[in-house]
Amino acid sequence: MTRPVTHIWRLLKWGRTAAKHGALRGIERDPNTPAPVKRLARLARLGTFPPATPDYAGAFRDIGPAAIKLGQSLATRPDLVGEEAAHNLLTLQDDLPPIPFERIEAAVAATFEQPLDTLFSDIDPVPVGAASIAQVHRAVTAEGSEVALKVLRPGIREQFARDIQTYEWAAAHVEAMGGEAARLRPRQTIANFKRWTNSELDLRREAASASELADAMSGFHGYRIPAIDWDRTNGRVMTVEWIDGIKISKRDELIAAGHDLEEVAERLVLAFLHQAISGGFFHADMHQGNLFVEPDGTIVAIDFGIMGRIDRRARQWLAEILYGLTTGNYQRVAEIHFEAQYVPSYHSVGEFATALRAVGEPMRGKPVSELSVGQMLDGLFAITRDFDMATQPHLLLLQKTMVMVEGIATQLNPQINMWDVSAPYVRSWIRDELGPEAALADSLKENVSTLLRLPDLVRRIEETYPPKGGAPEPQPLPDIELVWERRQREGRGWLGYVLSAALGAATIAGAFALGWIG
Repeated sequence: MTRPVTHIWRLLKWGRTAAKHGALRGIERDPNTPAPVKRLARLARLGTFPPATPDYAGAFRDIGPAAIKLGQSLATRPDLVGEEAAHNLLTLQDDLPPIPFERIEAAVAATFEQPLDTLFSDIDPVPVGAASIAQVHRAVTAEGSEVALKVLRPGIREQFARDIQTYEWAAAHVEAMGGEAARLRPRQTIANFKRWTNSELDLRREAASASELADAMSGFHGYRIPAIDWDRTNGRVMTVEWIDGIKISKRDELIAAGHDLEEVAERLVLAFLHQAISGGFFHADMHQGNLFVEPDGTIVAIDFGIMGRIDRRARQWLAEILYGLTTGNYQRVAEIHFEAQYVPSYHSVGEFATALRAVGEPMRGKPVSELSVGQMLDGLFAITRDFDMATQPHLLLLQKTMVMVEGIATQLNPQINMWDVSAPYVRSWIRDELGPEAALADSLKENVSTLLRLPDLVRRIEETYPPKGGAPEPQPLPDIELVWERRQREGRGWLGYVLSAALGAATIAGAFALGWIG
């Protein structure tokens, strides 16, 4: 087990890096930041000369690969990191210098336990992309098929495990301080982050996600997923069909190739809605580098390390919320938040509806170039504190993806109106899923299921299982002993520990300031 002093040392090093980029300024100024965290931020900042404008993205990039992924995740949390930091973190690109090809070649050969020439006739030593977790090379299989070969960086799993352990330790201590820190649920945020990155670090899971999404999107014309070469895929290597297309970010090239950008933008939005609302399983890393347009206009998505999933009841609520916002039915949107138990019942539904109107009304009927879904989400976050809304970690990926899709669609067609594009699809889905026929079918299915489970229901008393809201049960969190609990167990007061830790931190910060460490 990692000792607390090791976690503190790592946090101070990372804090020092963040301070050099001015990224601790917001923590110090935020009135909701717990006092001990503010003090540690000041210690980490001693002797630095931060820029006038904080560079949060630069700080996370310099801290390391796990921090890059964490920063991208926090870009969706203006409630947690502030609007300025969230906006800056959206620019955080997941690209790092490539690993020498000799190491990649050796890693691939070791993981398949056979000579590479039995699998591939050629591998281009120059990568087409190098990110924090893996890098990609163009290759040709022994049978002559062109493929993309994705390989994990050697040692990356171990590095992520060490860093995430410290994130968990820090989140547990911050949440234990109570108040606003507890409401924002940083431990659940890190738990979700850990789950996402663990999926990314097992390329078999990514391959399986791509295969599942391909099945779900098989009936959606103009959007597809490249085929997986399962014979050349394992936990550390994934081989997929090579895609010849234009990156969706290259607007001029798309126009030169004769593509209808307005139609492509609309199709992208509808593809996302089809995944999220109809299927409940969506590509959650839809940034511009992961989307291509083929010569026939088909959008091809790649990189399925991060996927989102929401259950059917939550999808129904989501659809009704989106439709209510597009039509101005704020009362119904407010009622859904209470039904889903996103807002505690002691608040007023009417007052919450009025707060939603203040956020949604300025957005309606305007093109994205003037007002956006991103701005609406920022507005929604702003009212969560007033109504004691706990963070819903299961919806964070959805929000992140909505902002990504909106950004790409806006680049393709600056005049697109996300509401106008979304409303017909959402209306149709609500009619099919929540209309009289669907309600009757659901009722019959539920009644039959209840009858079949009746003996078991009699044995298990209903009061033992309280009603659940729209949020799934929180996942189990690691049991982390807080430093003040440790000191009390050892017969020493926590105050003495804090004082000694502060003294040690001050010594380290002073060493940094004098150039002894760094």
